Amino acid sequence: MDRHVLLLHGFGGSGPSHWQRWLREELAQRGVGWDFPELPEPDRPVLAHWLAVLRDRLSAVPDGEVVVVAHSCACTLWLHHTREWTEDLHRVDRVLLVAPPGPRWSHPDLTGFDPPRPDPPSIARAAGKTRLVGGDDDPACTPEELAELAGAIGVAYDLIPGGVHLNTASGYGPWNSVLDWVLDEKTALVAAR
Repeated sequence: MDRHVLLLHGFGGSGPSHWQRWLREELAQRGVGWDFPELPEPDRPVLAHWLAVLRDRLSAVPDGEVVVVAHSCACTLWLHHTREWTEDLHRVDRVLLVAPPGPRWSHPDLTGFDPPRPDPPSIARAAGKTRLVGGDDDPACTPEELAELAGAIGVAYDLIPGGVHLNTASGYGPWNSVLDWVLDEKTALVAAR
């Protein structure tokens, strides 16, 4: 089956050693299609601008299985997208939300990125399956907040011990588990080795 992966970076982008850049290269080596847009103004993002790019990229995905892998604020981006999803927008097969910000996290340089109220029907309309993963010591989202979000939207989640924000600063460059999940949705997400 043809597979296309849309990678969405979070606040500040994904630096050269970030797992999303590693994943992009791993997908390319395996002949898996991918798209990794540089979302506008990553250090001062505006939700409406990021939504426009997301919808533009989704409208251009090829036929086959479509997988979205979002990190950090891009998780919030995806949740906002689902609330406004309509039949004319592309429905994806699977979504992985990595290190979503909790409801109390905020930053003065973000415009419109408050996490929306969870809406399970919208999430189900926008994607066939959704999964969450977070660190058990992420300052942006506590394990309780991650579990609450997963429960509110009715999806499975993985909690990574010592994963912090699952970014480069947390030791997440190469991350075999996320690649394995992209290739096989039954894979549990575990710590990078």
